[in-house]
Amino acid sequence: MSANPYLCSCRLDTSFHTIRSTQSMHCSFYVGPFSTAAEMRRNQILISGKTVMPSLMLPTPIVLSLMLHSMMCSQPLRTEFHAKKLELSLTLILHQNIPMKLQFSIVALVLLGSTLSFCGLIVADLNSDQHALLEFASSVPHAPRLNWKNDSASICTSWVGVTCNSNGTRVVGLHLPGMGLTGTIPENSIGKLDALRVLSLHSNGLIGSLPSNVLSIPSLQFAYLQHNSFSGLIPSPVTPKLMTLDISFNSFSGTIPPAFQNLRRLTWLYLQNNSISGAIPDFNLPSLKHLNLSYNNLNGSIPNSIKAFPYTSFVGNALLCGPPLNHCSTISPSPSPSTDYEPLTPPATQNQNATHHKENFGLVTILALVIGVIAFISLIVVVFCLKKKKNSKSSGILKGKASCAGKTEVSKSFGSGVQGAEKNKLFFFEGSSHSFDLEDLLKASAEVLGKGSYGTAYKAVLEEGTTVVVKRLKEVVVGKKEFEQQLQIVGRIGNHPNVMPLRAYYYSKDEKLLVYNYMPGGSLFFLLHGNRGAGRSPLDWDSRVKILLGAARGIAFIHSEGGPKFSHGNIKSTNVLITQELDGCISDVGLPPLMNTPATMSRANGYRAPEVTDSKKISHKSDVYGFGVLLLEMLTGKTPLRYPGYEDVVDLPRWVRSVVREEWTAEVFDEELLRGQYVEEEMVQMLQIALACVAKGSDNRPRMDEVVRMLEEIKHPELKNHHRQSSHESDSNVQTPTP
Repeated sequence: MSANPYLCSCRLDTSFHTIRSTQSMHCSFYVGPFSTAAEMRRNQILISGKTVMPSLMLPTPIVLSLMLHSMMCSQPLRTEFHAKKLELSLTLILHQNIPMKLQFSIVALVLLGSTLSFCGLIVADLNSDQHALLEFASSVPHAPRLNWKNDSASICTSWVGVTCNSNGTRVVGLHLPGMGLTGTIPENSIGKLDALRVLSLHSNGLIGSLPSNVLSIPSLQFAYLQHNSFSGLIPSPVTPKLMTLDISFNSFSGTIPPAFQNLRRLTWLYLQNNSISGAIPDFNLPSLKHLNLSYNNLNGSIPNSIKAFPYTSFVGNALLCGPPLNHCSTISPSPSPSTDYEPLTPPATQNQNATHHKENFGLVTILALVIGVIAFISLIVVVFCLKKKKNSKSSGILKGKASCAGKTEVSKSFGSGVQGAEKNKLFFFEGSSHSFDLEDLLKASAEVLGKGSYGTAYKAVLEEGTTVVVKRLKEVVVGKKEFEQQLQIVGRIGNHPNVMPLRAYYYSKDEKLLVYNYMPGGSLFFLLHGNRGAGRSPLDWDSRVKILLGAARGIAFIHSEGGPKFSHGNIKSTNVLITQELDGCISDVGLPPLMNTPATMSRANGYRAPEVTDSKKISHKSDVYGFGVLLLEMLTGKTPLRYPGYEDVVDLPRWVRSVVREEWTAEVFDEELLRGQYVEEEMVQMLQIALACVAKGSDNRPRMDEVVRMLEEIKHPELKNHHRQSSHESDSNVQTPTP
């Protein structure tokens, strides 16, 4: 026998009490007799260990111990047993210099003692989870609906936000988004939930450092901590089982922990809008699909391992350089852009330039005083808005609010507007995943993304980690049959990489919901207009062309598949969403015919063709006009719509025509474009296409497929001859109109 300590792997048969050698890494005791093999497996006790032991007779004390174990436990003995004290005892006992029979006698006594307490371990584990949760609730102020009390009620069935495993033996999920949590998380609370798999505390008011033991919970897979006020360093170590980590929109500082490089299962990593500094580690994360490090203080070059992620994953780090960014800047970034699909209020900006030179001390002092005054005034405004909002009532299936400061806040619930009889009426389109149902949406946390022409968009995070966008429609004026017929067309048209697919919809008398995929890249509007000023990383020329070409292809596909009477009807930069590959994707397809006509028409007049006075007048050519305005917006950097905080609004077609008429063409181009790398000839060609699209007469505008062809020829002139051979007729329609 080897001198090294080891544990046995043993099995109790019904007829022969023998120990049989195995190469398993567990010590398996089976308590018999059993009528079937399945019954034997259900009553298995597993003890971690090693084995290299020959077959031996099993002494009676062990038989008695296991029989006692079986009789005393009310729970089936199928729990994996990790009693470190027992494992240590067995390890110390089983040595070469102890007689074998004496070894088994001692082992029997150890097992006998352990069985007296083993049945209580399940209850003890749940009790420890309960104590940890009560410690959290007693230390962290919260909303009244957090009904945790130290009473006889089961925490698995009656405690809000708590999810247990199927046996009801451990807490595996904690879902408390938007629960009004404030203050700091105690060290001896959430971090003690060592069976926790899902932690969702986003959209609260939690402050201070995140306890070091929270992200190191061994079983933790999903952590949603975004939209709080956490500060300090990002905790390390981090459990290697982590698949999703979202700590965006906090105040974390310091560097990205090197331990992140070992998270082989990590799929989502969102660190945007913090104060994280230093270089980005050379991530070797094979499972990583979604990454956002934008609007921090990161510096250096982007590692090769993550260069494939889009521009939007890194924007807002002024000292960061390398693909997909074009250059490094010496000016610090401006923080906290909203990722709204439509802007609610202007993104907050603040000067983060830091200096260590004594001669700038006076300037820093003045800036600090100014910022302090602004912060104080902002606090008063926020408090006033919150009090005003508190007095207003919200109704319907989705309830959310946008704060005065321009940041999104959590929707309190999905659930109030749908009754029991209607809860299974979520209609999925062919090809869409059925991984969730309406009940899952009702339980999900919802965060306001923005308010648009047709309603409010919410980002919904489902319990299993899936993220979708739910648009709650307002002012729908058609009946159910017409609503469903229109959406069937929309669902068919969504089968294109540049058209946002409609995954599902819900229709009832009081609520109409549309479910889309979530696109973290935001909208073209924000990339063009968000946080303009010092520290901004502008959208370069090639990226603008790529996005607009993708959007053009999407609109052309809508026209082709929808037929002559089906148009988009609401082309604008907030409806051009950005994919991970920095392509443009058209959203809000086919909705104008469903909506209240005067309301939707008045809100989009900056993009509206002159002939369109109501939704019945929209056409393919009016979509072309809207896309032409979109091209002008991209070229000039000016917005044709008035949004809060964006007051530089012009009638783009009229203004550009007047400038071109005076032969000052170069004056129309965005200054951010002129500071970067661009090709002036390409910009002039794009301007000519835009002016053709916004011709006052609809018959003078090109078709959308012709626009796509012309845009392709800008970057690939070699296509021009091929296109002319295949499409002679279309060339005659393309000319710069007379102002």
